[in-house]
Amino acid sequence: MSPLISAQTLAAGLEKRTFCILDATALLPGETSNPDEAFLKAHIPGSLRFDIDLFSDPESTQPHTVPSAARFGRLFGALGINRATPVVFYDQGNTASACRGWWLARLFGHEQVFVLDGGLPAWQRDHHPTATGPAHQPTAQPYTARTHFSRVKGLGDMLDIVSGTVQPILDARSAARFYGEVPEPRPGLASGHMPDAFNLPYKTLLTENGHFLPAERIRDIFLELGLPQTTPAVTTCGSGMTASVLNVGLALAGFDEGALYDGSWAEWGATPDAPVTKGR
Repeated sequence: MSPLISAQTLAAGLEKRTFCILDATALLPGETSNPDEAFLKAHIPGSLRFDIDLFSDPESTQPHTVPSAARFGRLFGALGINRATPVVFYDQGNTASACRGWWLARLFGHEQVFVLDGGLPAWQRDHHPTATGPAHQPTAQPYTARTHFSRVKGLGDMLDIVSGTVQPILDARSAARFYGEVPEPRPGLASGHMPDAFNLPYKTLLTENGHFLPAERIRDIFLELGLPQTTPAVTTCGSGMTASVLNVGLALAGFDEGALYDGSWAEWGATPDAPVTKGR
């Protein structure tokens, strides 16, 4: 099953009220808009806001890290979602937010979950209607999250992986950040990358309009990179957002969707004994 859904298919389902549609927009470093205000000005009719910071561990010192299963289930159910509900994530244009929502839902065992290919801009380019104002108030549903622990990695896991090179690591940051040629946008972090990691900037998998490339082309990109087909990859980035674009790409290309290092460079780059490599 493809992780993507087109604007045309979603529009057809909208008329039948088939999907729960969630705007998961969160800001990446350098972005300055207000996602909540933008939602009020234009959103897909019937959609709800999915606040990635709310769906995070409130006690973590790292940005938007994974919440407990109980917290996720309570908040997801409050959106009117049960385990049989087909869910579509979209965002206002950076792609990574919707993919992070998709990955979180997959992590907690929700199988019928999709990313709107191209996000809200694609919806608007296809001249589908948008709504304004606050979202409707859904009727809460009971939801029991079932964590797939194989889909997430922590610091200890990554230290073991790096020391033993047991799984390929895909880093979604820009080449300049990966090779330590520019400072990290978050202060106090080391520059560089994990030893033996592959650099695959997340935008490599996207068109200029924010659509995913065809599955066959994405598959070729992974193979040209040297990614093994038999061992699930682990994705990483700055804080666990853009890495999820690579997980969606893996699933789209027919690879195992792999795992995501939740702390990503925000954690690794702040850990004194974590090995770091620089240079090309």
